[in-house]
Amino acid sequence: MGAHVLQATKDLNEYNPSSSSTSKVFLCSHKLCDSASDCESPKEQCPYTVNYLSGNTSSSGLLVEDILHLTYNTNNRLMNGSSSVKARVVIGCGKKQSGDYLDGVAPDGLMGLGPAEISVPSFLSKAGLMRNSFSLCFDEEDSGRIYFGDMGPSIQQSTPFLQLDNNKYSGYIVGVEACCIGNSCLKQTSFTTFIDSGQSFTYLPEEIYRKVALEIDRHINATSKNFEGVSWEYCYESSAEPKVPAIKLKFSHNNTFVIHKPLFVFQQSQGLVQFCLPISPSGQEGIGSIGQNYMRGYRMVFDRENMKLGWSPSKCQEDKIEPPQASPGSTSSPNPLPTDEQQSRGGHAVSPAIAGKTPSKTPSSSSSYSFSSIMRLFNSLLLLHWLASLM
Repeated sequence: MGAHVLQATKDLNEYNPSSSSTSKVFLCSHKLCDSASDCESPKEQCPYTVNYLSGNTSSSGLLVEDILHLTYNTNNRLMNGSSSVKARVVIGCGKKQSGDYLDGVAPDGLMGLGPAEISVPSFLSKAGLMRNSFSLCFDEEDSGRIYFGDMGPSIQQSTPFLQLDNNKYSGYIVGVEACCIGNSCLKQTSFTTFIDSGQSFTYLPEEIYRKVALEIDRHINATSKNFEGVSWEYCYESSAEPKVPAIKLKFSHNNTFVIHKPLFVFQQSQGLVQFCLPISPSGQEGIGSIGQNYMRGYRMVFDRENMKLGWSPSKCQEDKIEPPQASPGSTSSPNPLPTDEQQSRGGHAVSPAIAGKTPSKTPSSSSSYSFSSIMRLFNSLLLLHWLASLM
């Protein structure tokens, strides 16, 4: 079998290329093999190594090609009646894992969604299967959806992606002009931040973290507590979850991003609520990272054609998300990996495709959590786990 996007009722299984009739060896001779210099021969299988910022966490192995099956949004089916598309993508088959992977993180795999040419959205757009953009959302049960080819609604707010010092888009990075609590914006709270769906929580530069945390703490009427195994600094216990002023990030052109769930409630028992402010210092001067917890309530659009981030309110339900029509132009037959010519031009656009919702792996925010398994930082690339898996 080829690689399949899992739907909600499917069980998770490890992907094994030797069991797939559609898998192909990804050679060191391919232009996208970054580790070609480590190969003894161009005909060898391309190796990979990824080191994450999370403590001693890494993955290394070999790259393979296989087919990713995607379902078209029912509101935007292809004109020929097909409701699915098959696309060749590159998959990293891990041979050696370390750190958090050994503790069970991302058991169903990670999907690379970053700006690099080897990421899944890059292959889909360069092969002419859909627009060079995608959107994602997270619901209250810690699951969600991803739409490839989605440019977002016309009413969405947006801010441009930024390049780093090397004049490259090495991640989805935006500039925050100010952090606002309630009706006032804190002085000297501008910073640069990754938008990283592959990490659960949010990190701010040390000085800004301190200003924001102290201001929020000032509005919380609850008893400060330290909980075993919890590394967050600002935690509390109360008879009820308190309300806090609106927390907003101010972007360019007066666009604002309101944090819908600023607190993390992890246990309710015997009439008491235990909760924390789920932000931490990033350890990097002037650089932060916005994680899944602060994306909830939004349809996040990663517009790679116009290099900007878009956002609009969303409950993350299929019938509430209607990606715009795009001109049909592809069949449902498998496409080869993009050629050198396709790597340098845009592809022909078709309607957005969706990776299905998968079952939630963790309890809702009102239940008890194991903090040893959720305090993770995968900040090197924008990666999406849970929403789609390969088998």
